[in-house]
Amino acid sequence: MLRVRLCEEADHPALAGVMAEMQAHYRVPCPPDAEIRAGLANRPAGAELLVAEHDGAIVGFAAFSAIYPGPGLRPGCFLKEIYVAEAARGLGAGKALLAELARLALARGFGRIDWTAARDDERLLRFYESLGGRPHPEKVFFRLTGEGLARLAEG
Repeated sequence: MLRVRLCEEADHPALAGVMAEMQAHYRVPCPPDAEIRAGLANRPAGAELLVAEHDGAIVGFAAFSAIYPGPGLRPGCFLKEIYVAEAARGLGAGKALLAELARLALARGFGRIDWTAARDDERLLRFYESLGGRPHPEKVFFRLTGEGLARLAEG
């Protein structure tokens, strides 16, 4: 049985394993398990997580935060990350995570959910579009890291 709910502290060990799998999937460095768990326990205020469980095991998650302002000066939601373990793909966990996020957004009075997606992942883009999501080509995603971040902070 598939179930989606807000993450609890007891989920952190299993969720850390799913996050480590995600890092490997994206071919990016992964911190040690203890560091992942510490990050989960000490995440910034407003950073929330939904988890997807299948037969009692954590198989995916969605990380999101409230944002303000949005159109009409209403709050919205930014989906930072969604990931479903490879072994659990096809069970509907991704759709269930997004559906629960949509329910939470509406219940909290949020007017929209925004997220980014890899331009070249056609399967992913089709999935998002099948749920009613629409790309916004007039927007450009920016990122400030490393030396650029430090240089700007120095003034």
